[in-house]
Amino acid sequence: MKTSSVVTADPKILSGEPCFAGTRVPVRALLDYIEGGETLDAFLEQYPTVSREQAVAFFEQGTEHLLAAV
Repeated sequence: MKTSSVVTADPKILSGEPCFAGTRVPVRALLDYIEGGETLDAFLEQYPTVSREQAVAFFEQGTEHLLAAV
């Protein structure tokens, strides 16, 4: 099992698809919401098991990762 403080990938949960830690909500769902023009609030309303802190941390970690690769 691969784990960070925000995202977990466990082969026993959604076939290993990365999910928000402590939930069964795939991080792809958040990306799809934002890509579709929805707000973070709309996502959090639809997926109440994901905290605002988790969602923001996911974007912060992604930003750090991308900037480090440049």
